[in-house]
Amino acid sequence: QVQLVESGGGLVQAGGSLRLSCLASGKIYTINTRNWYRQAPGKQRELVAGITSGGTVSYGDSVKGRFTMSRDDVRNTVYLQMNSLKPEDTAVYYCNAWSRQYNHNYWGQGTQVTVSS
Repeated sequence: QVQLVESGGGLVQAGGSLRLSCLASGKIYTINTRNWYRQAPGKQRELVAGITSGGTVSYGDSVKGRFTMSRDDVRNTVYLQMNSLKPEDTAVYYCNAWSRQYNHNYWGQGTQVTVSS
C-alpha cells in the first residue's frame, strides 16, 4: 500500500504564503499521479493541482497563477507553494496519489489551511 502524510498547514494572513508538503511511503513505485485536493465546509472536494510521473503539472482555475506544485523524487515528497492567499482558500487540503497499477486512490489525513481576512 501507499501512505501519505501532509504537513505545513496553519493560519496565514490574506496575501501571505504557505507551503504544504506530502511525504509518500510504501509502494511508491506504483504511483503515477500525485495531486492536491481541498474541501471547504459545505462544499465539494475540488482538485487544486496535480503532477504526472512525466512531470506535467495542472492547476484548478481558482489557483492558477498563485499556487505552484512541485515534486522531489529523492524525498518522495510533493509540495504545494501557495502565494497570494485569499480567505476563500481556507479549506482542509488533502494529498492524493493515484496508482495506475492497482487502480486505486490513496489519501492523506488532511491539513487545515486558514486564511484570515
